[in-house]
Amino acid sequence: MKKVINYFMLVFLLINLVPFGLAQEDTQYNTAIVYYNEACTMCSMYIKSELIPTLEEAGIKEIIKKDYVNEKQNRVELNDLNEKHNIPPELQGHFMVYIDDKIILGGHVPKHIIIDLLTKDLEVNKILVLQDEMDNAKSYSAWGFKGEAKEYDIDTPITEYTDWFNLNKDDLEEPSTYESQWEFSKLFPLVFFGGFLDGLNPCAFAVLLFFVAFLFTLGKVTKHIVKVGLIYIAMIYLAYLLIGLGLIHAFVFSGQEHLMARISAYLVMLLGLINIKDFFWYGKGISLSPKININWYKKWLHKMTIPSVILVGFLVGLCTFPCSGGIYVAIIGLLSAKTTYLTGLYYILFYNFMFILPLIITLFFLTNRRTLGKITRWENSHKRKIKLIMGIIMVLLGIAILVWFI
Repeated sequence: MKKVINYFMLVFLLINLVPFGLAQEDTQYNTAIVYYNEACTMCSMYIKSELIPTLEEAGIKEIIKKDYVNEKQNRVELNDLNEKHNIPPELQGHFMVYIDDKIILGGHVPKHIIIDLLTKDLEVNKILVLQDEMDNAKSYSAWGFKGEAKEYDIDTPITEYTDWFNLNKDDLEEPSTYESQWEFSKLFPLVFFGGFLDGLNPCAFAVLLFFVAFLFTLGKVTKHIVKVGLIYIAMIYLAYLLIGLGLIHAFVFSGQEHLMARISAYLVMLLGLINIKDFFWYGKGISLSPKININWYKKWLHKMTIPSVILVGFLVGLCTFPCSGGIYVAIIGLLSAKTTYLTGLYYILFYNFMFILPLIITLFFLTNRRTLGKITRWENSHKRKIKLIMGIIMVLLGIAILVWFI
């Protein structure tokens, strides 16, 4: 009788413990790498209190956190992964989780979806789920790396997508290679023309005309005028570049790039309307034309030392931003939503070159006194029309970003 009891006890233990042991040893996924922005407080809270406990609950053995904002190598690694998996910019969240290169999570994906992805046999080789809102999320997107991503209510089980995908995958098209094709066909022309138009603002030109005219009054030779003029323009470039880097860091740290892109679009439209207002009521009410103390600049320029030219050029660059910075803000907001940090930086460098290009061209024309007089008179007589044209362009740019890019 005792042997029979022992036998049944052994069977009982095997029935209850063996499955448990198998569950521990036969984990389907092993490693999760979290690429995140350490400066994003809400992201860090979500990762610590929800994401990591959920991954551990599902049996993930190794969880690695990598800050892709402060660590350059992590940015390169994340960019390479996104390119390797051919993930389009609109499906790249403000932070990404790669689980054995088979499950990719973007943003604040709900717990019930993560659990289903990790514990159920969904019969999908590779899947991406994106939920990029930080709070009050109403939907998420799922993509099986074929066809188009589909959007679902936030409470909808991920199995609704995987069932649909498995039923239709043979008829779905393979994704296009995103690389830089999307960026070049849409972003490059926008940055090219946006930067050049931004450079055609009356604020920078007015000070450049004054600058060259002042050099002529000092009896400086043409070679010297070109030299100090280029230094002056280079400092405007530096000032504008630093402003742009500050803006793009602000957008990245916010963790809500698409929201910031929308805000930028509305902002550029508002600033455009102010420019249009200046055409009808110049100088009245709110205006984007900075008040420049010419006497103060004369004091420093009269010294005609390289440090004084550097100082004046840098300060002029800062002062012209309120006059024409609306286009700049809109472009940076769009870049933060549609490109990686490194790619966005390259675009900003190019944008600022286009911004100073009209000044460089004008500088060489202004080495002739007669030409200088004509351009000065033209600039003074067409100041309002320039404001109107810039205002219309800014409004149209804001509308284009909202309709075609976001």
